[in-house]
Amino acid sequence: MKDTLRHAGMRKQLVEVLIRKGIKNKSVLSAINKIPRHLFMDSSFEDHAYQDKAFPIAADQTISQPYTVAFQSELLQLKKDDKVLEIGTGSGYQTAVLCELGAKVYSIERQKELFKKTKLFLSKLGYRPKYLSFGDGYKGLVEHAPFDSIIVTAGAPFVPKPLLGQLKVEGRLVIPVGDDTQIMTLFIRKSKTEFEKHEFGEFRFVPLLEDKN
Repeated sequence: MKDTLRHAGMRKQLVEVLIRKGIKNKSVLSAINKIPRHLFMDSSFEDHAYQDKAFPIAADQTISQPYTVAFQSELLQLKKDDKVLEIGTGSGYQTAVLCELGAKVYSIERQKELFKKTKLFLSKLGYRPKYLSFGDGYKGLVEHAPFDSIIVTAGAPFVPKPLLGQLKVEGRLVIPVGDDTQIMTLFIRKSKTEFEKHEFGEFRFVPLLEDKN
């Protein structure tokens, strides 16, 4: 599959949809406009790649709806060179968005098949996260902490304490919390023990899996 002018036109239309849905951050919109989402998906979905929908990928996972990716990315309020931990590398699409935003990205995936495939694929596209790890997202990456931001791209039944502990003061954790549907939740670390919590309505994600490999 190639990235053509037709794909670029469809991306532009997708960005218009996201603006209408309330996404305002220009850097986030620019990243969505630039990244060839169709390349992150099975070729049979190519014609649907720029619809605002989630689609299945390998290992019973999904590539998130573009609006969800943009919404979570906007909540992070990233600055260039911020150190970001992503829980759930998945297809690598959200990882690519974080790279486009100038973040130093550390990412964890617990599906071995997906981890190997995405690691190769991202470098082929020219995206170079600082660190890609195969492991348990519930534990975070304590050896690389603290992080300016943490983003969780799967539904967590509860908020993992290690992730809160790996945030810098004033750092932001964006996590969908819940079982069948999730509430998008933002935690801002105010001190060693205090966190400010904000909720942003219902979303649907595949579940955040513990490391069983």
